[in-house]
Amino acid sequence: MSRTALITGVTGQDGSYLAELLLSKGYTVHGIVRRSSSFNTERIDHIYQGPEEPNRSFVLHHADLSDGVALVNMLHKLQPDEVYNLGAQSHVRVSFDAPLYTGDITGLSTVRLLEAVRSSGIDTRIYQASSSEMFGATPPPQNEKTPFHPRSPYGCAKVFAYWSTVNYREAYGMFAVNGILFNHESPRRGETFVTRKVTRAVARIKAGLQDRLYMGNLDAVRDWGYAPEYVEAMWRMLQRDQPDDYVVATGEAATVRQFLEVAFAHAGLDWAEYVRYDPKYERPSEVDALIGDAGKAEELLGWKPSVRVEELARIMVDADIRQVEDQLAGASVRIDR
Repeated sequence: MSRTALITGVTGQDGSYLAELLLSKGYTVHGIVRRSSSFNTERIDHIYQGPEEPNRSFVLHHADLSDGVALVNMLHKLQPDEVYNLGAQSHVRVSFDAPLYTGDITGLSTVRLLEAVRSSGIDTRIYQASSSEMFGATPPPQNEKTPFHPRSPYGCAKVFAYWSTVNYREAYGMFAVNGILFNHESPRRGETFVTRKVTRAVARIKAGLQDRLYMGNLDAVRDWGYAPEYVEAMWRMLQRDQPDDYVVATGEAATVRQFLEVAFAHAGLDWAEYVRYDPKYERPSEVDALIGDAGKAEELLGWKPSVRVEELARIMVDADIRQVEDQLAGASVRIDR
């Protein structure tokens, strides 16, 4: 019999890649979608299966992480073998403007989900999407033993969710793991996140649709990987005999400025001619450097990244150029794989 998985945040970058991965492995995949008056499923439209299709392997459900009763009912009905909690308010800068909402949806909702699993009495394995932002001001390299020092409401909420997952594992014997993922990007990244903001601007500038890109701190150091590879690590964590927590990262550092240089150069442009500074994009408290040590994931999960930041930037620029070209040609556009 095929296994069943439930994904919160299935319409996001990671959720869409994870759904593809699990479907390729023969899973029946259920995804939670927030109700919206506008379409918000473009990342998963290519794998969507309508309710009229028999024996569907990919099923969407309207629910919200703020609704604990809905979560209990859904878990009781679906009895999933695996649950991947990827849903969150995940924009760090926005978390300063909406700290209470971020604390609720990014932090407290993890407890709602864990408690829903516990009270439902189902036997399932749980993946919690933790974040490198939990390390914040702690000097790199960061691994599973590095102390947390978050520098944003988002980071604080993720720390709460992390320790809640550990607590439910230790208190109730639940198979619950934390994947501490460092920055991971792709052509499906949201357009307000810094890497996609850059590559989309490159494509639009090259096409003559934009003449400036306004940025904040260009000296921030990040460890950027490729999202499709990172969801493989998520899945591997739930295949282990015992639950544990893992850092997932490339171990290589690059500044925002370096990402800009590679992205613009790939399109034959000089970034310095187009990029301007705007203080509104600065965070009230900055995270200077995040560089992960994923040695544990390599040793125990057999996971190792292959796409590095330069190749990642080129992949994203090429995808955004194709998207702009399709838009200008009047073609229907979907987010590139």
